[in-house]
Amino acid sequence: MGCRDVHAATVLAFLSGTASVAGLLAAVLLPNWRQMRLYTFNKNERNLTVYTGLWIKCARFDGSRDCVIYDPQWYTAVDQLDLRVLQFALPLSMFTAVSALFLCLIGMCNTAFVSTVPNIKLAKCLVNSAGCHLVAGLLFLLACAICLTPSIWVIFYNNYLNRKYEPVFSFDISVFIAIASAGGLFFTSVLLFLWYCACKSLPSPFWQPLYSHAPSMHSYASQPYSARSRLSAIEIDIPVVSHAS
Repeated sequence: MGCRDVHAATVLAFLSGTASVAGLLAAVLLPNWRQMRLYTFNKNERNLTVYTGLWIKCARFDGSRDCVIYDPQWYTAVDQLDLRVLQFALPLSMFTAVSALFLCLIGMCNTAFVSTVPNIKLAKCLVNSAGCHLVAGLLFLLACAICLTPSIWVIFYNNYLNRKYEPVFSFDISVFIAIASAGGLFFTSVLLFLWYCACKSLPSPFWQPLYSHAPSMHSYASQPYSARSRLSAIEIDIPVVSHAS
């Protein structure tokens, strides 16, 4: 597998990373991180469910889609530690994943559109596709850790709230979306690492630039030398005849 080719692994990694970032964006915007269900024993009233998100809070009666209470300023008064941590962790995870996607796209474009034979003088300044994918894989792994840890903490914190108050709290669909997106980020990083290991020629250093040694200096500079050697051998075989005056 040559590092200068665009393989299905890198394309699949880019698509998987894009889908994971879209999932993170949906988890951030949806007001469905925690539900607090309030029951009433009055037959003339309906039960109330409070949907808590990272930025807004909405209270709805059973069977209704309209918010009886809508608080768009909830993000400034969040009183639950896990949601407050998620307000910083998920945007940071999205920024890290988008940076990784940008690096992955640079590496793919470089392998697709840049000539395989670089200029000797510019060999050290060229974009290293293998390096781009390797750093992108590390960033995807970091984004996964930043997203996954506080998302799982929501589940345990929800149990803590039920023990401290009443068993009326439950985590909602945004938790599953965030965990699934973290799994997608991890899958993306694994694909990029597998691509890098398959491209990595052994023995070679861990950081393997595509042009660590200018290929044109080895493959193209040796041809004139070989030709000259053959010519020299021919010249040596030609007898030299000298005439005495």
